[in-house]
Amino acid sequence: MTSTLLIVQFVLAILITIVILLQKSSSMGLGAYSGSNDSMFGAKGPANFLTKLTFILGVVLVINTITLGWFYNQEKQKSAVDNVEINTLIPQTPASILPKASSAPQAPTTK
Repeated sequence: MTSTLLIVQFVLAILITIVILLQKSSSMGLGAYSGSNDSMFGAKGPANFLTKLTFILGVVLVINTITLGWFYNQEKQKSAVDNVEINTLIPQTPASILPKASSAPQAPTTK
């Protein structure tokens, strides 16, 4: 789920960047390429449409960011140790390998 939301986040960031650059400004940005007065947006151009689209994309981007933060926080609360069994951490030694009590070396005696 988080990977899907992360991909959506990248797409939203690219879209909102393009929409902001298409808007009319003092330097025109990419808005110069949006067409002339006889475009499908009317005589005023795409100003109102792009403003509304920017607002909608901004709200969706914020909601997606909050959702991503919540999902990553849920994953962070899980510990990696919870998924590991105790037998894998402490290897068990077979009894056949252990030295017998009678074969232990004796301390030297002095006379």
